[in-house]
Amino acid sequence: MSDPDATTPADGRDGRTLFENIEQSGLDDAETYIIHRGATCFALLNAYPYTSGHLMVLPRRAVTTLNGLTDEEHDELWAMVRDAVAAMESAFSPGGVNVGLNLGPAAGAGVPDHLHVHVVPRWVGDTNFTTATANLRVLPIALGESWRRLRDVWPG
Repeated sequence: MSDPDATTPADGRDGRTLFENIEQSGLDDAETYIIHRGATCFALLNAYPYTSGHLMVLPRRAVTTLNGLTDEEHDELWAMVRDAVAAMESAFSPGGVNVGLNLGPAAGAGVPDHLHVHVVPRWVGDTNFTTATANLRVLPIALGESWRRLRDVWPG
């Protein structure tokens, strides 16, 4: 069921959100790090990842709440999250995977105007305080390599 108030105001760039601008940029997916495109949703690498392979799955349309998703968006979003976890496990062999949403600024959403599901590979002992203490991210695998690995094993 759809919540008509769940769409968001424009961010000043052609009336589109950050993620809509990325998805509709016309750039090659290798430049935008879009891993997969579906009819209503897409998956892309996080440009500021917590660890190598950190990706997001989101609707193409700007929606702020889960209730704002159409049935088609809802179904594709969660199917794509399932595919993202499968690709993550195949590409990186993590010890586990975090899947989650931060809905709204109070929940820690960095981009609160466009719902997105984080899929983050995890390994025992991978926790570090570099981000918290130095505002720095250490990535053993470059974004382009993470994109290639995930794209190569995406289901379907």
